[in-house]
Amino acid sequence: MEKIDNLDRQILEIIMRNARIPSKDVAIKCGVSRAAIHQRIQRMIDMGVIVGSGYHVNPKSLGYRTCTYIGVKLEKGSMYKDVVPELEKIPEVVECHFTTGPYTMLCKLFARDNEHLMELLNGKIQKIHGVTETETLICLEQSIHREIPIRKQEEK
Repeated sequence: MEKIDNLDRQILEIIMRNARIPSKDVAIKCGVSRAAIHQRIQRMIDMGVIVGSGYHVNPKSLGYRTCTYIGVKLEKGSMYKDVVPELEKIPEVVECHFTTGPYTMLCKLFARDNEHLMELLNGKIQKIHGVTETETLICLEQSIHREIPIRKQEEK
């Protein structure tokens, strides 16, 4: 994998704060041409440094008032690859991680309310072949949400 340099890191820091910032403004802040910014961003996309783009939607504005983390235990850890496609069929599941510790998987989902959450748990997740147990952790408030910090590369 190609390395990113301090200019790339500076660009990332700027566009992570505001993905809609015009390239000319990024170029001015970095002291380079707009073409250089476009080339650098495209290269970082091609390298997989920048993944995805778009807008973040507030789930509450769509009626999903309950954010929940579900610890899922499976009969065997190897069943993970069979269970994930089943979880993908549930649109309310927005993240799924294969984990170490007490759970085989940790999933994040949004529900409209507790009744909807119970439907998702009892009617969908717990019915997936291989799921033996779930533990529900309801998020009361999200206190921190951010991207990983961009650190300048140490000069050698």
